[in-house]
Amino acid sequence: MTALAPAPTAPGDARTRRWGRRRAVGVTILVVALVVAAVLSVTFGARDVSLTDVWSGLIGSTDTASAAAVAKRVPRTVLAILVGAALAVSGAVLQGATRNPLADPQILGINGGAGLAIVTGIAFFGLSSATSYIWVGMLGAGAAAVLVYAIGSLGRGGATPLRLALAGAVTAVAFSSLTSAILLPNTAVMNVFRFWQIGGVGGATSETILQVLPFLLVGLVICLGSASALNTLALGDELATGLGARVRTARLVSTAGAVILCGAATAVAGPIGFVGLIVPHMIRLAVGVDHRWLLPVSALGGAVLLTLADVIGRVVARPEEIEVGIVTALVGAPFFIALVRRQRMRAL
Repeated sequence: MTALAPAPTAPGDARTRRWGRRRAVGVTILVVALVVAAVLSVTFGARDVSLTDVWSGLIGSTDTASAAAVAKRVPRTVLAILVGAALAVSGAVLQGATRNPLADPQILGINGGAGLAIVTGIAFFGLSSATSYIWVGMLGAGAAAVLVYAIGSLGRGGATPLRLALAGAVTAVAFSSLTSAILLPNTAVMNVFRFWQIGGVGGATSETILQVLPFLLVGLVICLGSASALNTLALGDELATGLGARVRTARLVSTAGAVILCGAATAVAGPIGFVGLIVPHMIRLAVGVDHRWLLPVSALGGAVLLTLADVIGRVVARPEEIEVGIVTALVGAPFFIALVRRQRMRAL
């Protein structure tokens, strides 16, 4: 009796299994890296601590100086994880919604809009609570996103990736100048926010995290819920419309989720740049362009990057520290230049 030959494997099935293995490996590596980064974050700083002190600090003990240092670093670590995840997801969504590989909350001027709105609220309307900062920051981020898209859409050809990048860069510079114009005559406001403008998580507290967490969760849910729509938008507006997708609605909803994430993160940590640019591009190498994988895995990647950047800023300059916004800029600027200099930069 002749044995039956095994059925040939379809190329699509083999490709699916290959991507499945790559995604599993990538997620595993990022989860391990996040755990390691969190441990490093609560261990290293101006004062290094032992594992015993780490445990004491985690359970709330402040009997020793080392345990108290750990207890203070825990909110900082949690905020770095949340802000990094929010900025990375925001960048991935903006890149998908605009089909612009250069899209990033800072490059598109969204961070600058949030910062300008917050400084204006403090200087002229007496805002003082973290919740008011978050609301005003989101409004400023949304207004900046609309303005940049409107400027980039002027003229023939509409909002091309290059036009959006240029419009965002010009708008960011304008927002920065307006922010400085408001701060310079107001010494008290400038002293409070001169470090915030650089971007950092050193002032994190449990109260701040609890206030910003609902906004980040809402923005994350909206973005994750838009993953399938972003996959459709990647096919192009005409084809997406032909498949029955509501292109404008999908782009508006997904961008709204990104603006909420960016505005809330900027309100509590300042305008931290390049996380939303670097992370999505790196994650695509591991999990592909499917936004159902790209967005959640980008959250992991952003959390790892910002947490490690914060650790590096504390270690290289101790007993002082370098704000995390400076570290991400030093890493992100060369990456941005390399991305721009690619000979054939295509839309996503």
